[in-house]
Amino acid sequence: MTTTPHPAVERADLLIDLKRYEEARELLAQRLAEDPEDIRAWVELARSHVEDKEDGAKALEATERALALNAQDIGALLMHARALRVGGRFPETEGVLREAIRLAPDYWFTYARLADWLWRIRMISSGHANGGQVRREDMEAALREADAIAQEAIRLAPEQVYPYEVAWLIADMSADRSAAARMDEAILRLDPQHEQALARRTKAAATAPGIRAKEAATLYADALASTPDSVPMQRGLDAASYRLLRGLRWPALLCLALAATGIDLFATDGDTQRELPLVLGQRLWDLVPMAVIWALGALLRYRRLRAGIRVNLRSLISRMPWSRAVLGQAAWAMLCALLITQIPWTQRTIPLVLFWTGLVPSLATMWFDRPKST
Repeated sequence: MTTTPHPAVERADLLIDLKRYEEARELLAQRLAEDPEDIRAWVELARSHVEDKEDGAKALEATERALALNAQDIGALLMHARALRVGGRFPETEGVLREAIRLAPDYWFTYARLADWLWRIRMISSGHANGGQVRREDMEAALREADAIAQEAIRLAPEQVYPYEVAWLIADMSADRSAAARMDEAILRLDPQHEQALARRTKAAATAPGIRAKEAATLYADALASTPDSVPMQRGLDAASYRLLRGLRWPALLCLALAATGIDLFATDGDTQRELPLVLGQRLWDLVPMAVIWALGALLRYRRLRAGIRVNLRSLISRMPWSRAVLGQAAWAMLCALLITQIPWTQRTIPLVLFWTGLVPSLATMWFDRPKST
């Protein structure tokens, strides 16, 4: 039996990492033909089947051959547990992992793997025993048992990320938000670019009460700078960007209200409405507050956005029909405001129609499209 991996086994390991499973199996088959007692080759052969999800039976056969050579080999035991899970014999993995812990009580990974799987095994058993329903008390007991094992893994290897990931999942399943937050902090301390933990922390900050759309978009843009391929972070940036676009309707509606005020569209008790048509100077003056609203409320705000957010806004407009609809509603309300103020109307009937025509589409969808931004 070999202790140091044979070069052929090392090459097969790299091929499996590259997902070139058939090539790895051919190489391992040649190696096992030379030395059928190479435990590492049997373990890697099992790994090729487990990673490929091709055949759990073949993975089990390979690990059983390895364990027949050395029943106390920790690597073979861990791979045997994986093969059992892939082969549909998940509950049996507990015994294998506990045996590995007995043989190597200081090896952190086995504790983390057992904690990761144990609560699932307990829930499966509870479901089988209770007609498909997992009892709450069984679930709570399973999570407590798994958490104790995860904490032991953290004690043995405080510099490793995987035990904290397992502890976070257990805390999340237990609805212990404070413990989950602590685990995320620990994960990010060890791996500042950890995609899931960074996404969770960013989402929590971006969705906190009182956070404006610009602030949320900035948080997601900062996070994407660290993990540019993160799908959850991109979705979050899209949601925050959409909130920014939704905000464009408010300047347009404010301009529409100013247009109605400028022409005295609605009579009030005790006040005399202006005579129509308005003089040219008054109509041109009505454009000034509108220009100020857009300069301060939209253009200046847009220019102060980070470049990545501006790029995402343009991309979102091309990708998301609702974004184009929002822009269309803002543009339509603005067009109605301009028509009301700039045409020398002699009657208020048509301006009144324009006012409601510009207002109703935005109001009708303003609350309906809110879920699109979450």
